[in-house]
Amino acid sequence: MNRAVYLYVFDTMSDWEVGYLAAELNAGRYFRQGLAPVKIVTVGIEKTPVTTMGGLKVMPDIKVDECSINSVDALILPGGNTWAEAVHVPLLKMAERCLKEGVAVGAICGATFGLAQAGLLDSRWHTSNDLSYLKMICPAYAGEAYYKAESAVTDGSLINASGVAPLEFSVHVLKALDVFSPQTLDAWYHLNKTHEPKYFYELMNSIQ
Repeated sequence: MNRAVYLYVFDTMSDWEVGYLAAELNAGRYFRQGLAPVKIVTVGIEKTPVTTMGGLKVMPDIKVDECSINSVDALILPGGNTWAEAVHVPLLKMAERCLKEGVAVGAICGATFGLAQAGLLDSRWHTSNDLSYLKMICPAYAGEAYYKAESAVTDGSLINASGVAPLEFSVHVLKALDVFSPQTLDAWYHLNKTHEPKYFYELMNSIQ
């Protein structure tokens, strides 16, 4: 069965925060034997080009109202400068539906602000860039008791991370999708985190 992940794209999105994850899902180069690469479907509020923070132009494959929760394995929400704006409300409503249906929702950096403002972090373990900052910019946020000062946190189908932790974010999402073996995931993470050659050989051995 072909698997798919929705990647939300919008003006100012922090493209580097999902770079590791999108590349590994699309390439499938370290996947468990027999698993095909995961299709990355870009989703926009409108089907018009967006410009990422890195200046890349992206044409969304589909609009939010064309999404089908029944045919997707995860919804990935990058950070960006506009998460406080009402333009993202349709996407946040979709994220809420995904969480209710057990579809993985991965949010990093500014995307956690959107989830917080929508009340989706009030009763789930989560993290963000900083608790004090989150409380300051999200007046509706009421989830302080569930906040963890960690790089990335998973609670059921909700995954989120600080904006300085794209590797840890990727690890949590890859683990949730179960596309890497535990040995491969561990070696992949440590290679990218430490740059030590021994982890490259561990990575190669893990996929033989």
